[in-house]
Amino acid sequence: MLPLVPLAFDDHNQRPRIVLIAGDEEYRGEEMLPQLARILTDHHGFDCRVIYPIGKDGTIDPGATDHIAGLEILDTTDLVICMLRFRCWPDAQMAHFVRYVESGRPIIGIRTSTHAFNYPADNPSPYRRYSFNSKEWEGGFGRQILGETWVAHHGDHLVESTRAVPAKGQERNELLNGVTDLWVPSDVYTAAPLDSKVLMDGQVLAGMTPTDPLLTGPKNQPMMPVAWMRTGFKSGRVFTTTMGSGLDFLNEGLRRLLVNAIYWGLGQKIPAKANVELVGRYEPSPIGFGMHKTGILPPDQAS
Repeated sequence: MLPLVPLAFDDHNQRPRIVLIAGDEEYRGEEMLPQLARILTDHHGFDCRVIYPIGKDGTIDPGATDHIAGLEILDTTDLVICMLRFRCWPDAQMAHFVRYVESGRPIIGIRTSTHAFNYPADNPSPYRRYSFNSKEWEGGFGRQILGETWVAHHGDHLVESTRAVPAKGQERNELLNGVTDLWVPSDVYTAAPLDSKVLMDGQVLAGMTPTDPLLTGPKNQPMMPVAWMRTGFKSGRVFTTTMGSGLDFLNEGLRRLLVNAIYWGLGQKIPAKANVELVGRYEPSPIGFGMHKTGILPPDQAS
């Protein structure tokens, strides 16, 4: 089994602690989030931890939707970054996540985190209201905390890619410092974020390269939001983007947008042009179910 490279940090004193939670089966969060953590650690001096879904054999398994170990670290965390999809964790684990959310501390939600949780209708959990399709708490965690739940693919998945452009009036927003040429292969999601300031809209392109033309027709009239900020539950700072996959993260603009959002979430000054150079080798796997690398040990077990 091949080990992941552990994050390179030692002293966590006096540094904001950031926890990145991977847990999606499709967009390679288990590969993207460790690279984001390395960027935040090596270039920006943050104390980062990545939590992975682990299968029965002890290796990283994004398909392990019903449990995740290590959430107790959220009790002493300053900012959480989520890349989750349709999870249904045991109450004892979920309690740490819910306690963090209810504390009003900052949250960054990426791509499928709008539909992070999926509780069956007969599940008696007190946390079932977090489900993406909750009627009790409309839209669950996605809608109520991040601003939107799962609605639909707006662009044609794996056929129409996305160019992100500043929303009208947001061209000088500090969260967009240094964010240029933002193109990702992921498609645009349908979204109408609740009580949010839209930062970037997504142009649906007619193909899967950054030079493809803008798609003609109603999909771009109007464009859908692809990044927004809001003051969420208990006035916590929340940033959400529906962009985000292992392949998307090859784009410098997306990396800088996420780093800027983290500085904003922590209440720190956003750099004019944050260093987002990739750290080490980063060769993400393709988008898709069952496309994840197998036999990978989490860093704390790797030899």
